[in-house]
Amino acid sequence: MNASNLYEYLERISNLVRTSIRKTGLVHDLQPVQTEALHYLSRCNHYSNTPVAVAEYLGLTKGTVSQTLGVLVQDGFVKKTIDLKDRRVVHLQVTPRGEKVLNDLVPPPILTSALENLPTEINDQVGPLLEQLLMALQRANGLKTFGACKTCCHHRLQENGLRMCGLTQEMLAEADGEKICREHAKPPVAA
Repeated sequence: MNASNLYEYLERISNLVRTSIRKTGLVHDLQPVQTEALHYLSRCNHYSNTPVAVAEYLGLTKGTVSQTLGVLVQDGFVKKTIDLKDRRVVHLQVTPRGEKVLNDLVPPPILTSALENLPTEINDQVGPLLEQLLMALQRANGLKTFGACKTCCHHRLQENGLRMCGLTQEMLAEADGEKICREHAKPPVAA
């Protein structure tokens, strides 16, 4: 498939999904950027729940993200806490109110409906193909991957079954393996 045709498909798919999220977000008085930040914060680990990481993930300026996060905190969707080791760092956690909103938003009903109506053999191919395209785009742009902890080259599963981040030397909970991290790096490809 050529890049022009692929762009048309991806642009249209993105627009339809964004429109669905925008409509659902408005029910909760949230703008699309606010729902995107809320969704990111619900999926990231404790290394990645800072305003800087939100800005990097969304590809937005610190000022835009600061305003966005201010609204989410003010409206009770997100809670701020100061890092115990470095008091200059602020961590952001989704509150139960924010989780309730996310249950309405993610995945967008239009996407769920579309996938349910695809033949199983096509549906099974969509995710892996989109993941490969995303990785290729990230490599081409030199962007951080923000991948799941358990797929990172720094993730260590020790003999006793415990998990550790090889980058920070911190122990990790099993649930951390599923969360996305701004420090994520793909393992080298075996030759």
